[in-house]
Amino acid sequence: MFQSAEIVTTGKLHLRVDLSDEYYPNEVSAGLEIRWYRNDDFNVHYQEECQVSTWKCRWDRHPNAHNSRDHFHPPSAASRSGAQNEQWPTDYRDVSRLVLDCIEERIEVLWEQR
Repeated sequence: MFQSAEIVTTGKLHLRVDLSDEYYPNEVSAGLEIRWYRNDDFNVHYQEECQVSTWKCRWDRHPNAHNSRDHFHPPSAASRSGAQNEQWPTDYRDVSRLVLDCIEERIEVLWEQR
């Protein structure tokens, strides 16, 4: 599922993962940016790029003024104003599985729309 992964040290430290182009229709490329903190706060940002648009969403756990600590910024713009309160699992492995399951569902939709 992954094409490459690197730790990015410029700006906020995060893991950048490029997803394999083989999973997507020809015109789409996608990636993840993941930040995880020692206090279990996190930010997982998924973004797709194609010739005519960008599609993104974000899973978050952090204190903020706009939502509860656990929240989701839904597609297609992942805007702050559209964020929804959520309840994420406490174990990072369960959160990772949840994110990857959502991405798998999205990939299926992309192929169906093709």
